[in-house]
Amino acid sequence: MTSPSLVGSAIFTLPVRVYYEDTDAGGVVYYANYLRFLERARTEWLRRLGFSQSQLMAQNIAFAARSISAEYLKPARLDDELIVASTIESLGRAQVVFAQRVERGEELLLDAKIRVACFDPLRGKATAMPKDIYEKFKALL
Repeated sequence: MTSPSLVGSAIFTLPVRVYYEDTDAGGVVYYANYLRFLERARTEWLRRLGFSQSQLMAQNIAFAARSISAEYLKPARLDDELIVASTIESLGRAQVVFAQRVERGEELLLDAKIRVACFDPLRGKATAMPKDIYEKFKALL
């Protein structure tokens, strides 16, 4: 079921333009490419909070999608200007659940929830996220 609004108190938005490479033979955004848009928004939000992926990798910290639930409601098409809106729905020491939406103007195109786990890529095991990241996420709830 689609939620009418994002639940968190802090919403991060990222504009995305649909390019030819994002579309399928029918001229609409290929379903898997929406996941790329959502990933970019989470990555840019983390960067805005002061944490780049290269900095985290140097500390043996990475984030990976653990589960996703997405409802595709309307298609996006070539040259559309989209907004990816993201908020934090819940937070644990080693994982965070994001509520994310893709919108075109006032139209909701995709509604998703993504559970992201923090892990140590060298050991291949879950780990608690760094305290500074956790605290910044917590402040956004």
